[in-house]
Amino acid sequence: MATITKRTRADGSTSYKAEIVIKNKGVIVHRESKTFDRLRLASDWAKRREVEIQETGIYKSRDALSVGAVIQRYINEFSPDGRSKRFDLEKLMTRDIAKLNVHTLAAKDLIKHIRLRNTECQPQTAVNDLIWLGTVIKTMSGVIEIDTDPGISEAAREVLRREGLIAKSQERERRPTKAEIWALARYFGRDSYMLHLMYFAIYSARRQSEITRILAEDINHDNRTLLIRALKDPRKKGLVKRCKLPRSAYKIILKHGRKTGTLFPYNAKSVGNYFTRACKVCGIKNLHFHDLRHEATSRLFEQGLSIQQVQQVTLHSTWQTLQRYVNLDPGDVDI
Repeated sequence: MATITKRTRADGSTSYKAEIVIKNKGVIVHRESKTFDRLRLASDWAKRREVEIQETGIYKSRDALSVGAVIQRYINEFSPDGRSKRFDLEKLMTRDIAKLNVHTLAAKDLIKHIRLRNTECQPQTAVNDLIWLGTVIKTMSGVIEIDTDPGISEAAREVLRREGLIAKSQERERRPTKAEIWALARYFGRDSYMLHLMYFAIYSARRQSEITRILAEDINHDNRTLLIRALKDPRKKGLVKRCKLPRSAYKIILKHGRKTGTLFPYNAKSVGNYFTRACKVCGIKNLHFHDLRHEATSRLFEQGLSIQQVQQVTLHSTWQTLQRYVNLDPGDVDI
């Protein structure tokens, strides 16, 4: 069914936009529009196009498949790593773009979605939607028949980047001060596990999810190394590597005296929530648990370790990724 919308241009003249939208079981399978200077022209074009479309294969084309259904299947079949990625994907399924037919999805649909998202969040956050949608379409195109062009994500990205509607995430440079660490230590004093967990993060440079997965059996006491399971890596899943344990981190493990089982019996999400609540009580602003990894990495460089030596602790694969975690003060350089 065609709709015609009257519009007033910036110069005061009038235009008429004729738009044709075809749905199949509630999902949009075709949409096109054209603008005219006269109402009669817009109406004639709409009637003619409706007849032409009915004679094509649009009504007989592949059964409509919503973007939301494709996202759900991606989640079910590939179990995406990372709590934030899964959360973003599930949130996408509640938005208008999830109702569109994936077979007719176009760059303009992605652009419209990101423009709406910019009314709710920063460009650094909105870009995640574009990344996840592109990943889902590209991945699922290899699993099921999807007619849409996998390149629509890049086409949309070019426009959105030029208009400033998407942007790279800002790199954090936050490091806790000595006073903040002492305040948190006093707060956690009643909970020895959380206290040791915080200091272990500061000394070992491990993520909270990695710390809560550590088993006593993963420690090699002969060479002071630790097995890290499910290491975060965008290119590989289930990656397992050994890292070097700095002496300060190793001493914390020895204090526990555990021979088997989990060293830090916490849920990773609970650790983040507990840490955030502690910061609020202590009056500490804008400090995240992950910032302790920045602190640990920066301390390793301040001790004079080389890039290669620091990588044996942090397990960053490249200097480019490691560099994001290095927050040094130029005044500390002794040359």
